[in-house]
This record gives sequence, C-alpha cells and structure tokens, in this order.
Amino acid sequence: MVSKLGLLVAAVMFVAAPAFAAENYQTDIGPTPKNGRQGADVQGRGTVLATLDGNTFKIQGKFAGLSSVATKARLHMGNVMGGTGAAIGDLNIPQAQSGEISGSFTLTPAQVAGLKVGKLYVILDSQSAPKGNLWGWFQPAHVTVPEGVPQAENWYIPNLLDGQDDGASKKNNS
Repeated sequence: MVSKLGLLVAAVMFVAAPAFAAENYQTDIGPTPKNGRQGADVQGRGTVLATLDGNTFKIQGKFAGLSSVATKARLHMGNVMGGTGAAIGDLNIPQAQSGEISGSFTLTPAQVAGLKVGKLYVILDSQSAPKGNLWGWFQPAHVTVPEGVPQAENWYIPNLLDGQDDGASKKNNS
C-alpha cells in the first residue's frame, strides 16, 4: 500500500517537473568540522534542491543557524561522493547567518556524469569556518522524513557503483 506522504511527494514532483523530464536532485547541507577544535564554529543546517535540464543545473535552497555570517558558497565536483575537488562556480548567498542559496550553471558532460554518481556538492563558508561550514553532496530527489520519524516503506540509498565495475564483482561471481 502506498503511503499518503509518498503519494503527496509524487504528486508534487509530477506537477513541478517540466514535461521534458528534467532531473531533480537534493542535498541537506550540514556542519563538517575539520578537527575537534572547530566544533562550536561549524553550526547550522540547510536544504538545497536542484534541477538538471539538459546541461543546465539550477540550484536553490535555504540555510540557517550559522555561528557567524556566511561569506561564500560554491558548487564543487569531487572525485567521489564525500571527496573534495575543484570549484565549478560561485553560488549566491546573503552575508548573514541564514538565508537563501541560488545559482545556475552550464555543466560539461563530465560534470553531468559526476552529478549522476554523487560527485557534485555545495560548500558554504562562514567567518568562523572560512574553509567550509556547511557541506552536502547532491543525490537524486527522494522522500525524506524529519529527524526522529521512522521511514516507512521504500527509502533511498544511493547505489554509486552502478556502471563502475572494478573487476572484483567478476572475480566474486566466478
């Protein structure tokens, strides 16, 4: 049986999706301290939604709860999900402890391929954490529930290894 939440999310995504099948992505950005001393400096949370239409990647979201003013936000591409890499470009943010994030990028074919396997991410810097306060890697849009609420029925775990055979699976299956 399909849950009411699942039906609602599916209906919203259907109505919001353009007829030419743009792909939707999302990430929750959160604190990523570089070392134990930064704990109090890297605070806050946010949600960023994105749409890939051909090679145009449009981003919009919100953040709040920083311990100091946001200074810069960028879209990056790492070598793997969770790995760091070069900046693709700057995102628009207010110089504030909360606000909106937005941006639009024309991605290269390599960047589109990277997005599809979880390599693209958002990083937001602040005065107290100038090398990264909030981070989050994009995943295909999926149903999420609030913290502390059990996830019913189907839920999302990315399979980032699709199409990336290193030969190990052939050895294990022979």
